[in-house]
Amino acid sequence: MISRSTLLHLRIPFSFFLLPVFLFALSLSTDFECRPALLAFFIIHFLLYPASNGYNSYFDKDESSIGGLKNPPQVKKQLYYTALAMDFIALVLGLLISREFSFMLLMYGLASKAYSHPSIRLKKYPFISLFIAGFFQGFFTFVMTAMALNDIGFSIFMNKTVLIPALLSSMLLWGSYPMTQVYQHVEDSKRGDRTLSIVLGAKGTFLFTAVVFSITNACFIIFYLNNFNLRSAIIFQLFLLPVMTFFIRWFLKVIKDETKADFTNTMRLNFITAAGLNAFFLLFKLIQNGLP
Repeated sequence: MISRSTLLHLRIPFSFFLLPVFLFALSLSTDFECRPALLAFFIIHFLLYPASNGYNSYFDKDESSIGGLKNPPQVKKQLYYTALAMDFIALVLGLLISREFSFMLLMYGLASKAYSHPSIRLKKYPFISLFIAGFFQGFFTFVMTAMALNDIGFSIFMNKTVLIPALLSSMLLWGSYPMTQVYQHVEDSKRGDRTLSIVLGAKGTFLFTAVVFSITNACFIIFYLNNFNLRSAIIFQLFLLPVMTFFIRWFLKVIKDETKADFTNTMRLNFITAAGLNAFFLLFKLIQNGLP
């Protein structure tokens, strides 16, 4: 039986924060079947992501707050085997969609293990970890999802209508990723992980995110203007307005007191961002399907 500690460290609810990439791919898929779409959703968000979370938690052995878990319990060996088992189940179920999709799941799993395992530990390199996390959770996952939704093989990597929004997905992650580390400086330093947020400092992390997010937002506006219409670009901005409002207010507090760069505010920003993006992509899909 899975222990409470193992279940908590899988951090299944945390998948909500990564759901925008899947929904972005879904919103741009014009013709797909429900069965592979639902199966891909289950595999990615209830097997692949939790397995990655659990594997990472097992080797980190955090004593303070981590993403989605304010008071992490002590990890057990069961967590390690559970994460590997979930990865294996994901690969087997992925074959029901396609061999290419299952292969992509395997590559994601290997990358997440290289990110966490002490013999490689990409997490301790600030810019490499930024690129790897943003690439695999963004670009790679978008392409993998598009494969499943549209029943396409590796030829999808030659399709610029897929590659451009896939790149936009990574840009979102590259901008937000350092913010997920901003409250973990002490814990990460104890393990010898030199994260980008540690390099930048708390205030520098906010400035970095503000710049990258602004560039990414401008690219999204151009994307929707070029491929759809002005209305889509405007609605996108409206759904991001709460994110920008919270971010600015929080940054002003951190300028006065860096202890405000804490777990609670980070999770609030994650939730507001994910909720806004998820809602927009779902609404966009409904509009594309004929909602007036």
